Amino acid sequence: MTNTNHEAGNPATTIAYQGVAGANSHIACQGAFPEMVPLACATFEDAFAAVETDGKAALAMIPIENSLGGRVADIHHLLPESSLYIIREHYLEVQYQLLAVRDATLDGLVEVRSHAQALAQCREQLAQLGVSTVARADTAGSALEIAELGDPTIGALAPPLAGEIYNLQVLRSRFEDRIGNTTRFVVLSRARRDPDPNDGPCITSFIFQVRSVPAALYKAMGGFATNGVNITKLESYTSGDRFSVARFYAEIEGHPADPAVALAFEELNYFSKNVRVLGVFPAAAYRSQ
Repeated sequence: MTNTNHEAGNPATTIAYQGVAGANSHIACQGAFPEMVPLACATFEDAFAAVETDGKAALAMIPIENSLGGRVADIHHLLPESSLYIIREHYLEVQYQLLAVRDATLDGLVEVRSHAQALAQCREQLAQLGVSTVARADTAGSALEIAELGDPTIGALAPPLAGEIYNLQVLRSRFEDRIGNTTRFVVLSRARRDPDPNDGPCITSFIFQVRSVPAALYKAMGGFATNGVNITKLESYTSGDRFSVARFYAEIEGHPADPAVALAFEELNYFSKNVRVLGVFPAAAYRSQ
């Protein structure tokens, strides 16, 4: 039976997410932790705080990237500033429906609302309709909003669960531009939970800032190449008030206890500063598909 309780209960069995009931993050919580109670939060900051400072939840389910829309804005800034650790990853195949109130028609739509990521993932379909788009805080929140407005000229892009919860009609299903559109989530906890390196493939996530010397990034990451450690993600983003200060978010295949990984990190630390491991977690089965 689907758990749609969104009231704070026992923090030990509560998982926080950004959005309202029916959001993709809500669906991810149900899929990964069906035994836990999802706690809806208005913003990503609130979802982080529910675990980190408020004590309302033991875990948080946070989207980090999408196969069509790219990385989720703000997360790469929130993760380094928090004291939370990534303990798990979860992949969700995203399905969007074009929703509207009961007396609306496809030809009568003039505006569609949704989260910026959802709008990006359905850009081609929206262009064909010729409607204007309005970005909102989340997908399911847009569905709730148009249900309350009752305006037949305004639609929303949201997961099927949101349409069911808010009693909206489906003008078009599977509205995403590409079938197989997938969002990757990370699960955050106050405590670091490194898996046993012998239990299977692992991912190590970390951030760092290179020293101000020529070819610093090349030298910092060279240790991973010479030790045969695969880098699966390397992204840069500015930090602070000066655009010259860049941080890097990286993920590698392997566990810090692996000798090759340990040697690579020694070299990374020599040519970098502010190196911080954000989490070591089992590689999801999705990666091998």
